Amino acid sequence: MSAPAPSPLAVVDAEPLPRQDEVLTEAALTFVAELHRRFTPRRDELLAHRAERRAEIARTSSLDFLPETAAVRADDTWRVAPSPAALDDRRVEITGPTDRKMTINALNSGARIWLADFEDASAPTWENVVLGQVNLIDAYERRIDFTDPSTGKSYALKAADELATVVMRPRGWHLAERHLQLDGEPVPGSLVDFGLYFFHNARRLIDLGKGPYFYLPKTESYLEARLWNDVFVFAQDYVGIPRGTVRATVLIETITAAYEMEEILYELRDHASGLNAGRWDYLFSIVKNFRDGGAKFVLPDRNAVTMTAPFMRAYTELLVRTCHKRGAHALGGMAAFIPSRRDPEVNKVAFEKVKADKDREARDGFDGSWVAHPDLVPIAMASFDAVLGDRPNQKDRLREDVHVAAGDLIAVDSLDARPTYDGMRNAVQVGIRYIEAWLRGSGAVAIFNLMEDAATAEISRSQIWQWINAGVEFEHDGRTVRATPELARELAADELAAIRAESGEEAFAAGKWQQAHDLLLTVALDEDYADFLTLPAYEQLRG
Repeated sequence: MSAPAPSPLAVVDAEPLPRQDEVLTEAALTFVAELHRRFTPRRDELLAHRAERRAEIARTSSLDFLPETAAVRADDTWRVAPSPAALDDRRVEITGPTDRKMTINALNSGARIWLADFEDASAPTWENVVLGQVNLIDAYERRIDFTDPSTGKSYALKAADELATVVMRPRGWHLAERHLQLDGEPVPGSLVDFGLYFFHNARRLIDLGKGPYFYLPKTESYLEARLWNDVFVFAQDYVGIPRGTVRATVLIETITAAYEMEEILYELRDHASGLNAGRWDYLFSIVKNFRDGGAKFVLPDRNAVTMTAPFMRAYTELLVRTCHKRGAHALGGMAAFIPSRRDPEVNKVAFEKVKADKDREARDGFDGSWVAHPDLVPIAMASFDAVLGDRPNQKDRLREDVHVAAGDLIAVDSLDARPTYDGMRNAVQVGIRYIEAWLRGSGAVAIFNLMEDAATAEISRSQIWQWINAGVEFEHDGRTVRATPELARELAADELAAIRAESGEEAFAAGKWQQAHDLLLTVALDEDYADFLTLPAYEQLRG
């Protein structure tokens, strides 16, 4: 008697989308279901391991390099696989979601790489998840165009040799995709995003002289990197392409991963392309993990934590040294500024800051860096051109002068800055405005001339939580004001009133402002700190 056929994936509670059948083919869904059966149990174990590690940090208020992997760090003989030609020069990378207009603009931007984002810059509505895949397929097939209905402006791809190389970022391990289920259990969003993209595009990309390249977000340990490596091996064998065709760049955007950079590269060494300094999520991770560690771990205002802060310098310099020691690319952080059409003076000041930031990264040995807007590509390009010249990277700069002790990475109190009343107000403003846009399906949002994504909203709500629980006091209008739940509610009410006045009654009513206000206060004030803002937010996301 033959074994029963495995259950198929079910699309649950989702309105049909145009062209979804091109993505949700029987063969593609069979592949995603197989990924789910093989790898979700290990994913679940690793999420439980995250909770155990966080409990240990709460108990000790410390972190260290792992004794059990000392041999990997001490072995000077291993290197990651040589870079494929399409990923050898990464001097400027642009990030953004995979809507149709952004897909064309990012590919045309002049950047070497486009991080096509299904993660923090994309609210995971079913439409964004599925049609983002359609847009990438259309781009590779050169059948993508877009006409802006509000302006009538048309967008089309440039010549193939002028287009950025795509590095796709799936969702992190912690997020589920409720619209795709197997036997009533949702499939991890990471496996949905990776699986659909890989299945449809791996061979297509090889034919274009490139390959299936990925950014891996929110990684917290080398064991999570090992899981991704096993996913890659299985996927390549499944579709019949050589192992090593997949290449992955890991975002070092959690404080725990900063202590395991070499181990992460080692686990992925046949598929590794580099590490990236994901600065905003990194700050969020520090606050999250050390949120109850007392005054020495209280971060000041987000904008006061520059990359020249001692503990941030330790992080970035260790990243460059680690990558180059192992033959991998080191990628710098995000320039999030959005140029203003109305204020050239704002642009002038911001462009100078972006240039200084990119100049520093290039001098420090980074091989490239991120921007959020096409207008910043030439600025970042000039910074790296000045250092690299015609060389594709500077992996020969080994930075053997860098010596980082375990305590250096968490020396938050080495920064000479304090939280301010205006910083708390800004956290409330950014939190409400971002969450409102996210609930409407937009994950990359221009707020106060910065491109904000889920990472910056996470910092906002985490700092409110930390400052209240640490009893932080501010000087404001000549008096001392304490960070309290009442102050957060007062600032949130003021911001809601300001938005209502700014937008008008009709536009305010059409938005999700009250819902965003309530959600921010929930995740900022609840005694039980939610691991990720996007978990309760996803329960309220429609579509």
